[in-house]
Amino acid sequence: MSEHERETHHAGEPGKRNFIRAIIDDDLASGRRGGVTTRFPPEPNGYLHIGHAKNICLNFGLARDYRGRCHLRFDDTNPVTEDTEYVEAIERDLRWLGFDWGEHLYHASDYFEQLYQYALQLIEQGDAYVCSLDEAQIRDYRGTVREPGRPSPYRDRAPAENRDLFQRMRAGEFADGAHVLRAKIDMAAPNMIMRDPLLYRIRKKTHYRSGDAWPIYPLYDFTHCLSDAIEGITHSLCTLEFENNRELYDWIIDKVNPPHHPRQYEFARLFLAYTVMSKRKLLALVKGGHVSGWDDPRMPTLAAMRRRGYTPAAIRDFCDRIGIAKANSLVGLDQLEFSVRNDLNPSSPRVMCVMQPLKAVIEDYPEGKTETWDAPLFPDDVPAEGSRKLPFSRTIYIERDDFMANPPKGYRRLRPGGEVRLRHGYVIKCERAITDPASGEVVELRCSHDPATRGVNPKDRKIAGTIHWVSAEHAVPAEARRYGRLFNHLRPDAAEGPFTDHLNPDSVETFSCLVEPCVANDPPGSRYQFERQGYYCSDVVDSKPGALVFIHTVGLRDSWSKQAQAPEPAAAKPAPPKPATAEPRAPKARGREEIAAGKTPAMATAFARYVDALGLSLDEADTLSGDPDLAALFDAALAAFDSAKTIANLAVNELARLLKDRAAADLPFGGAQLGALAKLLDEGAISASAAKTVLAELAAHGGEPAAIVAAKGLRQVSDADALASLIDGVLADHPQELARYRSGEKKLLGFLMGQAMKAAGGKANPKLVNQLLRQRLG
Repeated sequence: MSEHERETHHAGEPGKRNFIRAIIDDDLASGRRGGVTTRFPPEPNGYLHIGHAKNICLNFGLARDYRGRCHLRFDDTNPVTEDTEYVEAIERDLRWLGFDWGEHLYHASDYFEQLYQYALQLIEQGDAYVCSLDEAQIRDYRGTVREPGRPSPYRDRAPAENRDLFQRMRAGEFADGAHVLRAKIDMAAPNMIMRDPLLYRIRKKTHYRSGDAWPIYPLYDFTHCLSDAIEGITHSLCTLEFENNRELYDWIIDKVNPPHHPRQYEFARLFLAYTVMSKRKLLALVKGGHVSGWDDPRMPTLAAMRRRGYTPAAIRDFCDRIGIAKANSLVGLDQLEFSVRNDLNPSSPRVMCVMQPLKAVIEDYPEGKTETWDAPLFPDDVPAEGSRKLPFSRTIYIERDDFMANPPKGYRRLRPGGEVRLRHGYVIKCERAITDPASGEVVELRCSHDPATRGVNPKDRKIAGTIHWVSAEHAVPAEARRYGRLFNHLRPDAAEGPFTDHLNPDSVETFSCLVEPCVANDPPGSRYQFERQGYYCSDVVDSKPGALVFIHTVGLRDSWSKQAQAPEPAAAKPAPPKPATAEPRAPKARGREEIAAGKTPAMATAFARYVDALGLSLDEADTLSGDPDLAALFDAALAAFDSAKTIANLAVNELARLLKDRAAADLPFGGAQLGALAKLLDEGAISASAAKTVLAELAAHGGEPAAIVAAKGLRQVSDADALASLIDGVLADHPQELARYRSGEKKLLGFLMGQAMKAAGGKANPKLVNQLLRQRLG
């Protein structure tokens, strides 16, 4: 299915059932609403990111499925931060994502005069007043969560005086900060947002649309609800941080009483691991030179993802998979990459690229001879068709990691005296390796080939390994950029210190690579699967004819779901291609009998022991029984510390992913260290996240778990007295939530738990925190 067909196919699919759809269904069934009108209201002060995509897919998806409409409305009430560049970028990203607002393009600045008249109405009704306190005084008068606020000395100005002052503010008579317009509500309100919030401020700045026509600008809470009312929005959907603002939203609508009364509903925003989702912080990354721009491929912006080779269909699929809920959660990068990988698999032509070239001369192949073969662009199980011309000559380049002079057990690539099959080509044998006398490094291989093996079914001539290659005479030099996480911390915006302290210094690797000549004239943005390497696309910014640049889109398999790991090796073994279906699905789980049936008797015996005697899962037992080296490490760790489930989780679910093509026997640590790590985890000395960090360090450099924990400051706080005092402070800081919890809102336990963990800097023992918190809450 082509990308256009996938776009069209998706456009008619109804979204998943969620609580918002349930509300809409009830509204329509009861007659409270006669249709559905939603809106996407971005502020043009930055580029859209993947979090906005969730909001976009929700609002436009609801309008599509309920045959309503979705407005694009720019919330442009802050002339200091807004710019036409951002407006154009937002419109471009929305169209790329596959959504169109038609004639329903609006701007909050379109309503400046109408909003001004609404403000005058509130003044006449006695529901708003001009306050002359400065910003610091207003903050001081507002009070705290424990203490009510104090009324402004200007709160009782007469409506006529307020009207006069506000009209003079509009005329530009006063300097910035001299006055503000405030709602007159309740300075003792438990919801501090309701303590006479600001509605208008003086800001003598040039607006990108209205120029200098307005020296005063309405604030978000005043603008948003009334813009919804003006446009006839039926369901105003926003993220959970605006939940407390809903009371003010309703207050303003009730006081102004416009013809249309919209309702606000909140859903969980998207938090993506190892990145930040604040436009302010993304702007700081751009302005600070930490990234090359808003479209830097490491950024979570839609512009960056488009440049990186992500498809609109993949992003929509990701948003559909994570769903809409009422509770915030952290989403792993592996979920996003699953959608990207599955969308690219059926549409990306396969070509070969050598990232770290090692020269190989096939001595028994005639000098000056060239063969050109037709090689398929897609594997047999992908229905797409086509082929490319693949040249072969006496001298080729292979991946440096595809040769080892002294390979470990189980190594299946080229070695002295060993054979491998060249992808689409001959079987070659390494006769000898030439080394640099000074460094001892292998610089060239001398090989022979078997002429009878070209085009022979691999089943008829069984060779352990197949490697990729390029012809030295025909290969096209290029630059390849492979990306890692932009940050080293799971939640950099919640970590200690400035979020930029947690930037990953190794977030991009650059290779001078060699690629097949068939890609030389393809247009920028072309996507490929570089065999055994991953999915790449030619860079639309930096790639030029004669100076190609390829950027890494996504790996062939999950490389994100661990907390820390080394970059994916260039010669990683490819995962089996996934079925090319319009709706990619994760593979079905196999049953016990099916797994055991595919094993040798010895492996089946080990599999049964892991399941029956040690209580491991089928997947864990399957992995261990199929990898003798990993099983030996597991058994040694179990001898050091008797905790089969914890050790299996570390060995199978974490360590196995770090191994890639390495054998567990080659790791720089042993079972004693793995057992010691499991003990630290079981005793609560470290968190599961910290255990993954320690395991990655062990896999890379060896050492002792306790020493790594101490060096990295990963030990959890498990002092009950200290945590009890911390929890008491948290409860004192959140009296409203405490009261609501005790009145029956038990879901607030999660909120309080999160506040306690945040107060502890994320280093408290969560089980102990939960236990102590429940005790305090009664």
